[in-house]
Amino acid sequence: MINFFTRFIWSILLLPMLGNSRLIKNISYPKEYFIWPVQAKIGIAANFGELRSNHYHMGLDCKTDQKENMPVVAAAEGYIAKVKIEPFGFGRAIYINHPNGMTTLYAHLNDFYPELEKYIKEQQYQKKSWELYINLPENLFPVKQGQFIANSGNTGGSLGAHLHFEIRDTKTDKVLNPLLLGLPIADKVAPVIMNLAVYDRRQSTYEQKPIIVSLKKVNGVYVPASGNIQVASDKVSFAINAYDCYSGSTNQNGIFKATLSNQNNNILGFEMDSISYDDTRYLNAHIDYKTKSNGGNYFQHFSVLPGSIKGIYTTLEGEDGIIKLSDNNNHEISIDVYDVNNNKSVLKFNIKKTEKLSEIPKIQGQLFKPRQVNVFDNGSIQFSLTEKSIYDEFHFQYKEKKDGEDVIYQLHNGDVPVHDYFDLKIKKNLGNDDTGHVVIKRTLNNKNEFKKAVCMHSCIKITFFIRAHAKHVLLINSIRIIYSRKSFSIKCINTIAPGANCNFIIF
Repeated sequence: MINFFTRFIWSILLLPMLGNSRLIKNISYPKEYFIWPVQAKIGIAANFGELRSNHYHMGLDCKTDQKENMPVVAAAEGYIAKVKIEPFGFGRAIYINHPNGMTTLYAHLNDFYPELEKYIKEQQYQKKSWELYINLPENLFPVKQGQFIANSGNTGGSLGAHLHFEIRDTKTDKVLNPLLLGLPIADKVAPVIMNLAVYDRRQSTYEQKPIIVSLKKVNGVYVPASGNIQVASDKVSFAINAYDCYSGSTNQNGIFKATLSNQNNNILGFEMDSISYDDTRYLNAHIDYKTKSNGGNYFQHFSVLPGSIKGIYTTLEGEDGIIKLSDNNNHEISIDVYDVNNNKSVLKFNIKKTEKLSEIPKIQGQLFKPRQVNVFDNGSIQFSLTEKSIYDEFHFQYKEKKDGEDVIYQLHNGDVPVHDYFDLKIKKNLGNDDTGHVVIKRTLNNKNEFKKAVCMHSCIKITFFIRAHAKHVLLINSIRIIYSRKSFSIKCINTIAPGANCNFIIF
């Protein structure tokens, strides 16, 4: 088997990063290998790399004429390598391996084709489990291109009838943008740039409100509606709120790529060509998380936050997207935004600093820094964050207050995302009371979850699983402890940021 991705990844060419060159990747992909995977009017409800809560959208949501049970077909010759059945996520899904070293995934399905459906039911009975994730031998279910494999559906975490379709590198499981492989989505419409955000990078992105600049179009180019921009800072960065549409559709999909130029020199770009599921949570470093979590729009950063990874970004050596305004002259900035078909929109503006810089506000609290272990222990609570937990520095705020007979332990606020798991320890003396009815109650968005604690000697240890879906994967913000002879609970009153697994130890 030829591994396509291994063979072609070396054809990436980073063009010279000076003058009018572009910080984009040029990768050769086969344009006629795959066909449209569902027999319905061709169209998409969401594209690859679209911004979602705590993750990028990792495929195409193919329309199914707003109904279920449309025929889903193999996009290319191969064999069914895996089948997954789960109550959330993909629901019922099929994975097909292809001779070119790629894998296609078809999700939210209803019934599989008869032979496969019969086999899967036998496996469910044999394993005594409705939920399955099984590998299949290469010769068991071969398929031809265009062969019927399943009916489309609305299973798993789907919110409406459609087919979720992905193309992956079989060896690495990295997900590729399917629209780069010639699937027939007509697009002659350039992206729309709604707003520009300007950040004072003398301070954390989490401890400021950016300047939001309205835009207008003049002679086909986006410019600030109020003219040139002045800032009281000598270090700035930018973000944009933008979307794309394809021909004949009003759906607001994600943009494909964008570049930032300072004084006609390209210094940074990002591109939604391929993303690993291991990296999808770094979306929270790509967007202005604070603005979004407070009800604002998605703004995509043109800077790599210090605790993030390059991921989708490509930068000129020594650059991170932060513009240094070392003089009082205008700096000419250009942002180019593209879709997969290279339809382009351009934003141009001048920016300069004022003669007098503003004072940086002093913020109380323990300073947490990215790329180092951060530990908090005040005698009441204790937790530590790993080197990979946060993307930008911030001053940690802690509050503890009484609410009747309850105690509320408030950990910061909802503005700072956390990338990975952590343990939270609450020091609480339960005395000699019966601990056999100790449970955790977690409330988020008016929904409650409960988990029984495990008592070990004089220590109560609770491991509480927070689902890795957008509306559940959030770091604990404040905790209400309620204790009586028959119950003990921790109520999460607010949240900050995504985690996935929080362990609570009360001792």
